[in-house]
Amino acid sequence: MDTSAVIEINNVNKKFRGFELSIDNLEIPEGFATALIGENGAGKSTLLNILAGIRRDYKGEVKFFNGRIPEKEIRENIGYEGTDDYFLPHWTVKDIETVSEMLFDSFNSDRYKMLCDEMNITERDKAFSKLSDGMKMKTILSTVFARDTSLLLLDEPASPLDPLMRDKLCMMIRDYIDEGNGQKSVLFSTHNISDMENVTDYAVIIEQGKVVEKGFVEDLKEKYVMVKGELVDGSCKEMVTKTLCGATFSNYGFEGLCCVEDLDKLAGLDVAVETATLSQICVGVMKKYTLLH
Repeated sequence: MDTSAVIEINNVNKKFRGFELSIDNLEIPEGFATALIGENGAGKSTLLNILAGIRRDYKGEVKFFNGRIPEKEIRENIGYEGTDDYFLPHWTVKDIETVSEMLFDSFNSDRYKMLCDEMNITERDKAFSKLSDGMKMKTILSTVFARDTSLLLLDEPASPLDPLMRDKLCMMIRDYIDEGNGQKSVLFSTHNISDMENVTDYAVIIEQGKVVEKGFVEDLKEKYVMVKGELVDGSCKEMVTKTLCGATFSNYGFEGLCCVEDLDKLAGLDVAVETATLSQICVGVMKKYTLLH
């Protein structure tokens, strides 16, 4: 699929004690919802903080909007949601509205109030620090979606939300992209893609600070399949272990993720091939990378 890139990342590197984020080349497609998927500590938040301009102590280059938006207007066109010290602890919902109006020209107070209603934010006179984690996230999301932007960077937005609000978030993301006519994009991180799979167009799997797989979901589902089979003897078990990504064995048989191009290596075994979910693809790829490193 031919697409333009809303974000271009080239040779970005950030080192911590015992950890290194190293992204050689990564393009986030414009006009789609992209999931940044990985375990806790894989480097997702670090990368999002770099993209949001919060962290500047890194090497490499990041470009936005393929030159379509002037550099001086980029900040106004990006909405960011993070969880650490996002608002001052004593601010209320009204205080957040007032500050947002001062900070961003495109902030729409009427839309913010409407989103607060839709997200069922009831404790509007309570200090932000006193809100539950779910209510904090709903308040942050209401602020972000109340602006007129071209790109949203969302760090684990679904984690503190209940199932109903996760579904609501997916609808908000899809509506946001649809109203952009190909020029609005969302990049969100998650360590559990199952709740957000139905809104994900493109996936980037990151493990130990490196991108280990990426692609449109439909392409990844053509590249990988789930394989299940009957019990196997020792020699066959070794072949299955080498061929499948993160194969698991039980008293009833085995299953695991397999590259379509590797299916012929299982010739002679009685196996069933099924379409893989994005969640299964992510788990299998991460298991394989962990075993190899």
